[in-house]
Amino acid sequence: MFRTFANAWKIVDLRKKILFTAFIILIYRIGSAMPVPFVDIATTGGLFGEEAANTFMTYLSMMTGNAFNYGTLFALSITPYINASIIIQLLTVAIPYLQKLSQEGEEGRKKMNRITRYSALFLGLLQSVAYYFFIRAQGYLATNADGKAYTGFFGVFQGIIVVLCYTAGTVLVMWLGERINEKGIGNGISIILFAGIVARMPTTITNLYQYINRGGAYFGLVPVAAIALIGMIFFIVWMDNAERRIPVQYAKRVVGRKMYGGQNTHMPIKVNMCGVLPVIFASSILSILPTIAMFAPGKEGSFWYKLSQVWLGQTHPFYGTLYFIFIIFFAYFYAAIQYNPIEMADNLRKNSGSVPGIRPGKPTSTYIQKILNRITLIGALLLSVVAMFPIIYSQVAGIFTENGMNLAIGGTSIIIMVGVALETQKQLESQMMMRHYKGFLD
Repeated sequence: MFRTFANAWKIVDLRKKILFTAFIILIYRIGSAMPVPFVDIATTGGLFGEEAANTFMTYLSMMTGNAFNYGTLFALSITPYINASIIIQLLTVAIPYLQKLSQEGEEGRKKMNRITRYSALFLGLLQSVAYYFFIRAQGYLATNADGKAYTGFFGVFQGIIVVLCYTAGTVLVMWLGERINEKGIGNGISIILFAGIVARMPTTITNLYQYINRGGAYFGLVPVAAIALIGMIFFIVWMDNAERRIPVQYAKRVVGRKMYGGQNTHMPIKVNMCGVLPVIFASSILSILPTIAMFAPGKEGSFWYKLSQVWLGQTHPFYGTLYFIFIIFFAYFYAAIQYNPIEMADNLRKNSGSVPGIRPGKPTSTYIQKILNRITLIGALLLSVVAMFPIIYSQVAGIFTENGMNLAIGGTSIIIMVGVALETQKQLESQMMMRHYKGFLD
């Protein structure tokens, strides 16, 4: 990876794109530290402490690089756009109009992107309103001389300004991501998400150092954690590159005086075809009840208290079991949306292709479906290992209960970071290869 980056830096065009991407990341980080009028959260040390562990708030804080925790301009970051993209992608299967757009090539893709942007704007407005009422209830808005919240016209004006600032921040982050797509390197949304996760690393390292310094953990656990982290990175790289290749043979066709086809190739299916989405879905759903419990904790000893704050705590076996089941379920759910064995078999038949030993048509689609089921299970199990390892390690090391660090999010963060790094590396390599070919032809 470092060699690829060094070689890309030597090419003038790629160097400009890398610098442009770095400049956009700098703007994003400045916006993540820029305060919003009438909101003062940073001076109090942030919104969430140990009581917010294992809630959707910690997930949002991770995705925004702690901007959500401090109520800055980019507090919502790219999460509304990610949610809108996932929703539109899921609705493509259920709504014929969206399904038709997805099959119309470049023009259909532009219309789908436009629908996704408007959906992201709508979700950003809703989340901005919800976030405003949350920080207002927590007492983080500007008050009058008596120390009470503003009411009447000025209170409404205050709310409108705060909501518009957060909504504008969401639109601006979305725009920055699109600028990276046009003039930078890598996928803009992924790069911004990557930057937000990396920005949390100094805080995490500082918390771990303070925890060890006050005698909260044996120092020997540090090299163990470092080795485990490196092992997880290598494991994710291997998992991301692993694929199942279905052999395909094309029949020979004579068109005029030329012969086409007659070649043997393969149809690759990635083992981790769903990426990190099953983990994100599972974490989000399991975080709903603990998040509600922050506002309505219930009486100690009641069923609601045990369910939301004990059984769904990351140190409880019940949480780990549900987490594992949900990852498997969403992996199959997302794979069923992304891959259509009947359509894949039909495309092979139209192009005079076939799987050796399998008849075209329904037998081929059944064969592909069988392989997809096995590959999805293997990929989901591998993904579960990465996602659940921090939970198991935190229980063994005894870090979670005393330090309050949400290590379960760590598995998701590593998967996202490694995936974005590999994607960016492949894009750099492809662009360098295109320039070599162009120079050879010239």
